[in-house]
Amino acid sequence: MKICAIETSCDETAVAIVEDGHTVLSNIVSSQINTHAAFGGVIPEVASRIHIENISIVLEEAIKAANLKIEEIDAFAITQGPGLIGSLHVGLIAAKTLSWYYDKPLIPIHHITGHIYANQFVDKLEYPLLALVVSGGHTELVLLKEEYHFEILGSTQDDAIGEAYDKVARVMGLPYPGGPHIDRLAKDGKKNYRLPKVKTQNPLDFSFSGLKSAVLQLIQKNKEEIIKEDLAFAFQEAALNEIIEKTKLAISLNKVKHFVLAGGVAANSRLRERVNELKIDNPDLKITIPPMWCCTDNAAMIGAVAYVAYQHGVRGDLDISANPGLDYA
Repeated sequence: MKICAIETSCDETAVAIVEDGHTVLSNIVSSQINTHAAFGGVIPEVASRIHIENISIVLEEAIKAANLKIEEIDAFAITQGPGLIGSLHVGLIAAKTLSWYYDKPLIPIHHITGHIYANQFVDKLEYPLLALVVSGGHTELVLLKEEYHFEILGSTQDDAIGEAYDKVARVMGLPYPGGPHIDRLAKDGKKNYRLPKVKTQNPLDFSFSGLKSAVLQLIQKNKEEIIKEDLAFAFQEAALNEIIEKTKLAISLNKVKHFVLAGGVAANSRLRERVNELKIDNPDLKITIPPMWCCTDNAAMIGAVAYVAYQHGVRGDLDISANPGLDYA
């Protein structure tokens, strides 16, 4: 089954052709990062306009790279949400049009399920499965007791971890996106600053707003004396300590067979190192860390989960609309 998947939830215009949920025939991504870097973050209006300019070009390139004719596509998958409403709308209109014109099924997909199922490109997923979702818009612990069944165990009460990285980078005078810059600086940092540990009512929930405020106060207090490498180290260790500790707790409270990392922040080198700590108390736990190419937004991951969703009877009609606050299936 060949699925043409479209992803436009934020600032990447992406189209991929995926066969049977595992084989990537093409995966084309047009990034807008250089445009939005000048503003220090994604400008929704600008993002949607660029999607309009790029969507037909990226679609044509994906079909050509897969060495197929569009008539050979068996279904069209689309990110319905969550994301930026204008950006989502562009991709959805494209997918609905293709589905209608070629009389093929339309498969609406939750963006985060794509990040989770991207792991099946490198490993067979086993259940019960725990996914740690870490991105610019989400920080969640998601339990899958069985295939395509999602239960949120914990989520952020304020900022997502990727958002916190970007905000801390901004007050440190670092470019957007901030995550890679903090990760790089932290490699040369030492244990010099102390940052608070944030408590949440639900022990599996996350909070990063207080950590961000503590960094800002530290900078204002010390002004010119701040050592950026040491501050990056302190912030990153504090943020990742919270991530790893809560993940360990979630694993201990649930009979988990497989753990996967998902989302853009999964590209963070220190987080990828820290995930191996989960093996200490759980030697039989299967751990999958996604390859770098499928950490950030792309359409191949949408094609991967769309194949599973299709098997579970997920279909969309031409009345569906973009949903920036879409819940899990």
